[in-house]
Amino acid sequence: MQALRHYLLAVQFFTRIPVTGRLANWVGYSPAMLRASAAHFPGIGWLAALLSAAVYAALHWALAPNPLAPAVAAVFCTIATVLMTGGFHEDGLADVADGLGGSYDRERALDIMKDSRIGAFGAMALVLALLAKLSLLALLGAHSLLAALAALVGAHVLSRFWPLLIVRSLPHVGDTARSKSKPLADQISGQALVAALLWCFPPLVLVGYAQSALLLVAPIALSALCAAWMARWFARRLQGFTGDCLGATQQVSEIGFYLGAAIALRWL
Repeated sequence: MQALRHYLLAVQFFTRIPVTGRLANWVGYSPAMLRASAAHFPGIGWLAALLSAAVYAALHWALAPNPLAPAVAAVFCTIATVLMTGGFHEDGLADVADGLGGSYDRERALDIMKDSRIGAFGAMALVLALLAKLSLLALLGAHSLLAALAALVGAHVLSRFWPLLIVRSLPHVGDTARSKSKPLADQISGQALVAALLWCFPPLVLVGYAQSALLLVAPIALSALCAAWMARWFARRLQGFTGDCLGATQQVSEIGFYLGAAIALRWL
């Protein structure tokens, strides 16, 4: 029951799914509970994966055999996940792009990242990230519906695991008084990382079984490479991470998974 409370707190914190009233009172809140909920972040990916896959499959089926069906399905499944999360991760990507693109000075970059207004670098990052997602999902869907659904499941779950490794390996450098991610940054235990990895295991096994285990190598490797590059970037420019950095990492590694899946299909 404690694990369920932690999971529901993660749902409450990282999605727009309502956890209110008596349920919210039962779940409760404390910084220690929020730290514990980190183990369930990939579990939030399960919800995003189920929603996006359902929308993609429904529109792909409803519009087939129109050749534009995969593109339309890609657009609307992306809209669905943005509505579910409230654009939480996309906002982080825009803030990171504005901060690190707008200044080479560490303190100035951190100040820019706190600004709620979006700048040129943030707008470009959002547009290019969305174009990358939509084009890759349309490409995968043009190959087969199963390929697109498998990529959605794997990407949404695994991309929410990599940010936890950044929390584990880098110090938090955001505004500790106002940062929502600060409780998460205090401590991510090895046990929490193992639990998070276990959330990733069933969907990846399912994807490998549905298609081919070999087709998982490229998406996982490219997603991990993207996350590692982001971590190195944050370490070099900020000497740590902020909550926006975690959202940006999720977005970039999700795109990396789609790209890896598309490349893997080339060798079928």
